[in-house]
Amino acid sequence: MLLTIAVVLVVLWLLGFFGRNISPSFPRTGNWIHVLIVIAVILVILHLLGVV
Repeated sequence: MLLTIAVVLVVLWLLGFFGRNISPSFPRTGNWIHVLIVIAVILVILHLLGVV
């Protein structure tokens, strides 16, 4: 379950990061892109350490 959430966050981050190249009408996400990838990385690290 935790890995699924991390994968979804990474996909959302990729969409936000490359969204302008896909479609000019794609909404700007600003700093939320970086927040999503940080949360995803923290979740993966916690899962690998067995904390969660």
